[in-house]
Amino acid sequence: MPAPNAPNPQGFAQALAHRSCGLNWDDLPAESLHWAQVGLIDTLGVMLAGSAEPAPRLLAGGLDLAPGPALLVGSLRRVGPLDAALINGTAAHVLDFDDCNNTMGGHPSAPVLPALMALADERGGSGRDFLLAYITGFEVETKIAMAVNFHHYQKGWHPTATMGVFGAAAACAKLMGLDEDRTAHALAIAASLASGIKSNFGTMTKPLHVGHCARNGLMAARLAALGMTANPAEVFEHRQGFLDVFNGPGTYDTERALAAWADPLDIMRPGIAIKQYPCCGSTHPAIDALLSLVRQHGYAPADVKQIQAWIHPRRLAHTNRPNPRTPTDSKFSLQYVLARSLISGCVALEHFEAQSHQDQNVQALLPRIEVAGYGTDLFAEDNHFGGVVRLTLADGTVHEARVDQPLGRSCDHPLPREMLEEKFALCASPVLTDKAVAALLKAVHQLPSIQDVRIIGQHMTDLRKPLNH
Repeated sequence: MPAPNAPNPQGFAQALAHRSCGLNWDDLPAESLHWAQVGLIDTLGVMLAGSAEPAPRLLAGGLDLAPGPALLVGSLRRVGPLDAALINGTAAHVLDFDDCNNTMGGHPSAPVLPALMALADERGGSGRDFLLAYITGFEVETKIAMAVNFHHYQKGWHPTATMGVFGAAAACAKLMGLDEDRTAHALAIAASLASGIKSNFGTMTKPLHVGHCARNGLMAARLAALGMTANPAEVFEHRQGFLDVFNGPGTYDTERALAAWADPLDIMRPGIAIKQYPCCGSTHPAIDALLSLVRQHGYAPADVKQIQAWIHPRRLAHTNRPNPRTPTDSKFSLQYVLARSLISGCVALEHFEAQSHQDQNVQALLPRIEVAGYGTDLFAEDNHFGGVVRLTLADGTVHEARVDQPLGRSCDHPLPREMLEEKFALCASPVLTDKAVAALLKAVHQLPSIQDVRIIGQHMTDLRKPLNH
């Protein structure tokens, strides 16, 4: 693996391109391949489940789709790779059930894998090439995130999109075999295509951010391959470049990111966080804490006088929604998911469908829920993923539970394999036949020895009922 202090070309984009092109299959630790397969299994599952949601279907209806080689997941239709990346990327994020990453402060796989899948449908490629490209894109987006976070996150950008576009561009450039110069131009083109603001969280536009950056990353790599130019020497560093415009002077550190390149690969440490619940990951510590109390004591809602919950202040900023207005909005309501946890003993896909947020039992409980940001009296300053829930019962009894980080949040606290595969089956089974679900899972586990990665898409055409995209 290239040494962190290998000679750097001028410019952050060029330095990233240098490292990306220097990453080879033989450099990859076995652990990184394991986590890449975990990320692929999880993303395929949530993409299949998300393909039936309104956002990707509306998006498909708003485009002038033409026949092409790339599969629209959940259908038998094949369209151009850019359109497939856009629609499938939106489907991958629409349920907010896709994986997360602590460095990125967002979702690393949903921007990258739909772009790679669309490109692979067009060009082919081995399983090894596909996994290497995915790991490369993951490393690029997370190292850029390391340079700019968490000022970037707190400023209001959606890092899944603003960082993900670089991950998609780097991954596609890798699968296409672009050299350093053209890879650097792909990253520089992507810098002008980065976008996504948090004010649209809780709406269909949030997953559109991800589809948009998957498409734009693929487009950046394709354009660079054709010879389109950008300014890789200064696109990040220029006084009107990405770093100063998106972050601001003095709020980033590219040298820190370059020194940490592949040491270890970010897909290994801190790794991929796999969600147990189909809602904003910032709510998950509190859900885990409350569910532990529910399972231990078996409360009925009438038993509970008050629920108090504490999560990290940065995470509370976009999840303090005491009166969610839509099913999508309820995915970002800490109050709603806590109410659901108490009432149902779980938080599941059906809790964000139709008018579930208007359930009378939920509405009756919401006024009894108080949420706040925690301080160092509850968790260490560097713990951004803790949660505390306190229940006061009608008889005055108080029960409290604490979670340092939710299950599955990092490679040190992983979701067990059987739970990952149960989640995959839960997501994929409404779309694919049982035979296809098993075959797809087997293909991912065998991916390093598969000669043509398009077998993944072929398994996804064995549908229970094709969607009308």
